Amino acid sequence: MTRHPIRLVLVAAAVALCTAQGMAQGRGQGAPEQYTIKPLPPGGPTPRLADGHPDLTGHWFPNGAGQGVSGRFGVDPLAIRTFDPKATPEEPPQFRPEALAKIKSMTPTELELSKSSVNCMPRGVPAIWLQNPYTTYMVHKPGLLVQLYEVLNNWRLIHLDGRPLPKDPEPFFHGNSTARWDGDTLVVESIGFDERTYIMPNGWYHSDQLKVTERYTRPSMNYLIVEITVDDPQVLLKPWKSAPRRWTLGNGEIYEFYCTNNLELEELEKLRQQELQKK
Repeated sequence: MTRHPIRLVLVAAAVALCTAQGMAQGRGQGAPEQYTIKPLPPGGPTPRLADGHPDLTGHWFPNGAGQGVSGRFGVDPLAIRTFDPKATPEEPPQFRPEALAKIKSMTPTELELSKSSVNCMPRGVPAIWLQNPYTTYMVHKPGLLVQLYEVLNNWRLIHLDGRPLPKDPEPFFHGNSTARWDGDTLVVESIGFDERTYIMPNGWYHSDQLKVTERYTRPSMNYLIVEITVDDPQVLLKPWKSAPRRWTLGNGEIYEFYCTNNLELEELEKLRQQELQKK
């Protein structure tokens, strides 16, 4: 068999040149970035319970990926958020003048101490859905919805038998709830909240008149939509409604999460007393 060493060398050189050019173009600014963690697709149809209602059971992540994304590389920005502010803008709350003055009067340390991640207290409702970067596992059966929050190992039972709200509720972190179905949407109304909880970690406090409405829908296998309405006439000029926030179905582990040995809390309390003396 006749060999052509010069021709082989030329072919090899051409291949090497094309490969180098391709790598250079891949590193160029015009090349699209490749993400390893992308938005989770909707999946199959909505699973349903024996009574025909949507089954909300699942391990739900507060992002669009169906897995943890915090601190990881290669995450598509669309997989991080729970809603698109351009498609579903969220109106800011309108505070009563005296409530706004109270919020603005909070010192930096008081604002820090109001955060559940600092004071080690449960986030409560509705903050568990608005400012929670950790997962929630829900177990749903006719007559009962169980919510297991990974953060601080909190839990909540929501009875679905239509029982009325108490007339004189004991204040709880997650409130006192009643629930009903509106088509395929589970509507949960809650009152009677512990005064130590905050709606958002920016000083947005609440009064004993707070009423929270949660609307849960599962439009597909992989998506859970949570929409919150906050009605507090002593703090807000009108009820505030969140954007529909999409949580996605995952298949990971739920780990123990306890807030212990928080020495920072003691130091912050000292700083708070110093700031209050200067007021």
